[in-house]
Amino acid sequence: MKIKHGMILAAGLGKRLQPITLKTPKPLIKIGSKNLLERAIDLLINHGVEEIAINVHYLSDQIKDFINSKKYKVKIIISDEQDMLLDTGGGILNATRSFKKPFVAVNPDTLWDNTYNNELEDLEDLYFKKKKPCLLLVNKKLSFDSSFKGDFNLHNSAVSRDNKNEFIFTGLQILDQSVFNSIEDKIFSMNKIWDILIEKKSLAGIESKEKFYHLNTKEIYDKISNFKITD
Repeated sequence: MKIKHGMILAAGLGKRLQPITLKTPKPLIKIGSKNLLERAIDLLINHGVEEIAINVHYLSDQIKDFINSKKYKVKIIISDEQDMLLDTGGGILNATRSFKKPFVAVNPDTLWDNTYNNELEDLEDLYFKKKKPCLLLVNKKLSFDSSFKGDFNLHNSAVSRDNKNEFIFTGLQILDQSVFNSIEDKIFSMNKIWDILIEKKSLAGIESKEKFYHLNTKEIYDKISNFKITD
């Protein structure tokens, strides 16, 4: 694999998962034999990533303690947002400033497992073929949570946003630092970056064929927890 750097967004508050997240940060919620953060780290390590940046904010000591306890053989950098949450875009920018090459950014809210290994490889292939930032998208018909309205459309690997959108962002993307060149803000959403890239016709994507499980509410957690998930 060509990409050796990764970033995991682990600074969210997880308010919609209360009361679970009152004492446990969302990335450490366990589904099956692994917690969400562990699944995201394993996805990157299995892909050959050698250095991972993880941003933290809420109950950050628990996340740091978990990472230390696992003794991962890859280099892990903690980007501490304890004093100020930087939103998704600001969090990625701040955590990956030292990355001079492209990197994989992962939202651990998705239930990542080994079935995504090949799709991450395909996403990497597309990135180097198109030389554009790339998103892994899934048709909303494959979402376990039927409330998603859709974020994007996808036509021949070109990502767009329209009045009606059929695809959901899975939480997996490949970026490089150049996407932030026009940004002066410290706190901003990745939506701002995506809109800029779409306007320039510079955002690519592939379609995931996996059933999409995204842990966003207590209700969804309760339903997914009843599954017999083995890893």
